[in-house]
Amino acid sequence: MLKAPSFERGVYELTHNNKTVSLKTINAVQQMSLYPELIASVLYQATGSNEIIEPVYFYIGIVFGLQGIYVTALFVTSWLMSGTWLAGMLTVAWFIINRVDTTRIEYSIPLRENWALPYFACQIAALTGYLKSNLNTYGERFCYLLMSASTYTFMMMWEYSHYLLFLQAISLFLLDSFSLEQSDKVHEVYKIYIFSLFLGYLLQFENSALLVSPLLSLVVALILAKCLQLNVKKGTCIAKIMKVINFYLVCTLTVTLNIIMKMFVPHKENGHMLKFLEVKFGLNMTKNFTMNWLLCQESLQAPSQDFFLRLTQSSLLPFYILVLIICFLSMMQVIFRRIKISRSILLLSTCKISGKSLKETITLEDGRIGGRPEIIYHVIHTILLGSLAMVIEGLKYLWTPYVCMLAAFGVCSPELWVTLFKWLRLRTVHPVLLALILSMAVPTIIGLSLWKEFFPRLMTELMELQEFYDPDTVELMTWIKRQAPVAAVFAGSPQLMGVIKLCTGWMVTSLPLYNDDDLLKRNENIYQIYSKRSAEDIYKILTSYKANYLIVEDAICNEVGTMRGCRVKDLLDIANGHVVCEEGDKLTYSKYGRFCHEIKINYSPYVNYFTRVYWNRSYFVYKVNTVISFQS
Repeated sequence: MLKAPSFERGVYELTHNNKTVSLKTINAVQQMSLYPELIASVLYQATGSNEIIEPVYFYIGIVFGLQGIYVTALFVTSWLMSGTWLAGMLTVAWFIINRVDTTRIEYSIPLRENWALPYFACQIAALTGYLKSNLNTYGERFCYLLMSASTYTFMMMWEYSHYLLFLQAISLFLLDSFSLEQSDKVHEVYKIYIFSLFLGYLLQFENSALLVSPLLSLVVALILAKCLQLNVKKGTCIAKIMKVINFYLVCTLTVTLNIIMKMFVPHKENGHMLKFLEVKFGLNMTKNFTMNWLLCQESLQAPSQDFFLRLTQSSLLPFYILVLIICFLSMMQVIFRRIKISRSILLLSTCKISGKSLKETITLEDGRIGGRPEIIYHVIHTILLGSLAMVIEGLKYLWTPYVCMLAAFGVCSPELWVTLFKWLRLRTVHPVLLALILSMAVPTIIGLSLWKEFFPRLMTELMELQEFYDPDTVELMTWIKRQAPVAAVFAGSPQLMGVIKLCTGWMVTSLPLYNDDDLLKRNENIYQIYSKRSAEDIYKILTSYKANYLIVEDAICNEVGTMRGCRVKDLLDIANGHVVCEEGDKLTYSKYGRFCHEIKINYSPYVNYFTRVYWNRSYFVYKVNTVISFQS
């Protein structure tokens, strides 16, 4: 974008990119979600930063600045929920101490989630304020505008954002179903979802994934169900039946609408995700290389014991569980109480009562934290996110910040302590007085203990100066820049091809992208260089993509995996039927040796197809011959 003569020309070159992947023109903005980079390029030039700072440091500064906004939003949310800034401070402290499990900013700065999640945190903060019962008109209007802007921005920054908003919509639906908040407020949020989805669809090059997303189907179903209820006269038998079957009606409409949308809207995006989930949860079996390779990725496994141990050592997990249990039980208590009141009113034949009239002003002395809608929304949402994080470790980065926020709110909230003391029927000391004391003392003690244990470690880490050290890869990139023709096309593992494209600019045959069926197929075909295939088969695959050079990685060829059957070569053998590892099945072998081993020996027929031109300890580079001598 910075090298382009104009913004329009830069966008055009990215959306019609034919200099990255051989024999393929890709819309890089759409496929790689490069909207943040477009905005960053405009800011860089508009602020005159090109005379002050290098582009890479400007880019890093923006991403790190967004992380500051992320933590600030968590601070504000916890403060809004508890009513004290101590909760915000404790949230930030836990977030930083557990940063290995709260963010991936230290490992990979340009991740889409690092751009998107700060806006989602702002949206949650605005939603928290919006759901509060005692909010004035101006505050409600501000929260609504902030929520609208952050929801749309979040959707533009991350291609999977609508799935996260789907979970949020489910939480709001349950909140509305239990009569824990005015339906009008919740349905205003639904309108924000629809507006963001359709505006995102238009600005994301008519992204059909948004039209067939479960979020759109759920929101439309909720609005239709609401219309059906409004058209029925209140107090009648039909109105009572509609109230009972509302949950079933919404679920049925959601599934039906989603099926209809998928029938009429052409879509290919994220289809592999559904197949992955089917295999992940045991609903299907497959020998497909791509699916099995994804299943073997560490981030897609269940969380390890180390994860829970780290959260426990920082005292985060125990307090989170305590707060969650108290809030959940209080919520159930409030729900059953309101159902009982509603039933009593119906028995007295006074059905003409709105959900709003069942509400009451809850004071600190009442000790019913489960009656606050913003708290219950967070409890439902954190349970949904936690359930997913228990299955897929990569989702812990969505859940753990929530854990920090909810745990900090709980220990700093006098209302939560009063709720607990009311259950315990404490009589020796006044519950409210003791709750006020504990809401100040407990977070102070936690903060001091965290300071004593973790502050020296943080200071030590800040003083460490780390340096990138991978001489073999550096040597390979240097050789490509100096020796390879400018028009050359390289083939190899998708991860290495991404590095080559970034470091040298040379064209490659594949990229580490998993939202395009053609690229997924290319990745699987190129990976065949580590399978038991003949030299002729590999040569045909490479020439079909116009590859001039092949790079074999010793780390993949001689991989020693920790998980059984998860090495790349094992997955390829299973997919190709060259070896069957399951018990009870007959073992079969290919008549060819493993290509990546055989090609290093330099004998016919491999030397007829490929010529080694460079090698070091980690990489072997072979030129794909254009003239073949078929000698045995």
